[in-house]
Amino acid sequence: MAKYYNNYSSRTVEMTVLSGEDLRLASKSRKSNAFVIVRYGVNNFRTTETDGGEGGSYPKWNEKLVLDLPPHAEAVTLEVHCKTAFGDKIVGTASVPLSDFAGSYMPDSYLHFLSYRLRDSRGQRNGIINISVRMKGPAPEYSCSASVSAPEQMAVGVPVGKSNFGSIVTGVPVLYNKRNF
Repeated sequence: MAKYYNNYSSRTVEMTVLSGEDLRLASKSRKSNAFVIVRYGVNNFRTTETDGGEGGSYPKWNEKLVLDLPPHAEAVTLEVHCKTAFGDKIVGTASVPLSDFAGSYMPDSYLHFLSYRLRDSRGQRNGIINISVRMKGPAPEYSCSASVSAPEQMAVGVPVGKSNFGSIVTGVPVLYNKRNF
């Protein structure tokens, strides 16, 4: 099996924080002043403006944030905060794996629309955050341990003989559990 290595020096995530749904603070509907921090690590983060209060527990930001990530990054964290008279309080957080929108069969510039469940400090469900995201930056360079001179020569599947449609068959891997048979 061929091994592929990704030679990125750094990647840029372009994330638009769209909206939140059913956000609560201390089990009560949140009224206003919510904002979102998109974070990778302690010192690498971007923040939206506060929502202005029109949406109540369903705020809308529609704000684009750009975050540079190291090549070994695996996830970014979304934190929804609310400004109160006693300071900023965390409403909920969600971890967003980069594998949800990078390194798949879609091109990096593909715009993904995603929603994530927020969890409060006790791990309880506390609303949903909606985002759109795409990767930006240099095109990936892949090196392969197997030598293939042209992409047309690569075949995926199991040879099954000749047909009008080609000579390979493809399928989807299925988890096999011996106990169910």
